Amino acid sequence: MIIIPAIDLRDGRCVRLERGDYSKETIYDQDPVAVARRWVEKGAKRLHLVDLDGAKAGTPVQKDLVIRIARSVPVPVEVGGGIRTEETIRYYLENGVKWVILGSAAVKNRELLFRAAQEYPGRVILGLDARDGKVAVEGWLETTSTDPLTLVETAASWGVHEVIYTDINRDGTLKGPNLEALAEIAGKSSIPVIASGGISSLGDLLEVKKLAPLGISGAIVGKALYSGAVDLEQAIACVETQAVE
Repeated sequence: MIIIPAIDLRDGRCVRLERGDYSKETIYDQDPVAVARRWVEKGAKRLHLVDLDGAKAGTPVQKDLVIRIARSVPVPVEVGGGIRTEETIRYYLENGVKWVILGSAAVKNRELLFRAAQEYPGRVILGLDARDGKVAVEGWLETTSTDPLTLVETAASWGVHEVIYTDINRDGTLKGPNLEALAEIAGKSSIPVIASGGISSLGDLLEVKKLAPLGISGAIVGKALYSGAVDLEQAIACVETQAVE
């Protein structure tokens, strides 16, 4: 299981929100490029970027910064937030980004998800953001009636590469991941699932790793890294190299 540091971008800075609430923002660094390089120096093999401004606006806002980060590190990056058109997908994938994450578009424009997965095999990820068992969109500001499992099954049948499952009620809280929901999603998904939201400790990461046989291939860690609750080098040494008991 791979550990993926999160870099959330807002107003050109590296920040974290709590439960997706834009009024509960903590600024961690004024230089996201330096942050990306630092995580790579500590052993990160992949980075998770989110354009928070873009997610809220419905169109990319931090795309130039995203590309700068992607081109400044020797590891692959994925990006989500405001990706709603083929032009945006093409721009990112042709300018250094390895994977694009479709969340709102996957719910509101299924045809875009299908076309992107077909045109860019292995490079489209479903961003499955759930609140109380339902999918949330538009920067998590809107909760839909979409069932997460149905969306995963559809995406998998279309050739989507992976699923990032985020429990919004846990995100940025350091209260631990929703292991039950992760097990359910991974157990019924035919494509790999990446866990996101609430990871607060090395112990949490090891609990998530126990779900690896179900198809959990990675875990995104944000606030726990920035607060110092998780040491990336230690976590990689323990989680990525230790066999599941």
